[in-house]
Amino acid sequence: MKRKLPVLLVLIAFLTGGAYYLSMQQREPVIKDLLTLYGNVDIRKVDLGFRVGGKISTIAFEEGDRVQSGQIIARLENTPYQDELNLALAQQEQAAANLAKMETGSRPQEIAQAEALVRERQATAGNLEIEYQRLDALLKINAIARQLFDNVAAGLAEAKARLATANEGLKLTREGFRTEDIDAARAALHAAKAHSASASTRLDDTVCKAPNTGIILTRVEEPGAIVGSGQTVLTLSLDTPVWIRAYIEEPDLGRIYPGMTAQIFTDSRPQQPFAGHVGYISPEAEFTPKTVQTKELRTRLVYQVRIIADNPDHGLRQGMPVTVKLRADEQQNRSQSNHAQ
Repeated sequence: MKRKLPVLLVLIAFLTGGAYYLSMQQREPVIKDLLTLYGNVDIRKVDLGFRVGGKISTIAFEEGDRVQSGQIIARLENTPYQDELNLALAQQEQAAANLAKMETGSRPQEIAQAEALVRERQATAGNLEIEYQRLDALLKINAIARQLFDNVAAGLAEAKARLATANEGLKLTREGFRTEDIDAARAALHAAKAHSASASTRLDDTVCKAPNTGIILTRVEEPGAIVGSGQTVLTLSLDTPVWIRAYIEEPDLGRIYPGMTAQIFTDSRPQQPFAGHVGYISPEAEFTPKTVQTKELRTRLVYQVRIIADNPDHGLRQGMPVTVKLRADEQQNRSQSNHAQ
């Protein structure tokens, strides 16, 4: 019995070693497909302000408050811009009325007035024509002085000229305004509308809205402050996109590809990784950033990789160190294998 015991122990050890070897052989392909990267969380920030200058009237949120996309977060006093819009609208109405007047043409009363003026001057010229004929006959027999005849002749010429002016005025009144004048009035109306639109836009720009959902990171100014156009009033940290900035060495570039699934591990949630995918691989090499690697690795050339967190769930914060594990899925492995063949 004592002789069989060592043999039995050797047999058990052999079987245990074989099982361990087989298990390691089965795990080996998975280990080869796994790539671990280390990086930091990057969250985009937006500096918010107004496109116009003025005095801040209200700021609706404090630092740390969450805002929704499109929510009003600050306002300027808008009285000057409202007055500007009112003036522009009045000028637009004036230009529209002037164009309508030109397109409509003369009123019936204006045409009747011009016709009456023509008839008046026709009567005057007709009377002077009769007087001229009478004096001309008397002058031939030397019955009147030459000066009297000349005065009547001059008056007749003036009356005919005034009649011609009245006739031309009647024609203009009937025809209305020239095409060029109407085009100029129409252009003036377009300019007035553009001015009104610009004034309306400037009024709208006195309201600052959140471009996306996020958290107020910094409140730079306070109500009552005078700010200029484009000056930062608040800084907003966006909820999305959230991505990880990591770096990979050149020999490992062939093991990753855009769209590759990823798991993002944090120190606070080591057993609950965030899902993600590779969104960007830099086409240019760079030296390893000093802030994320040891001194020995600073001189190595690496490529930046951006891993997009699919559902950050507010658990990833700016600058947080994370561990990223990448693994190609079976379908991708098969497609790469077929492509290689």
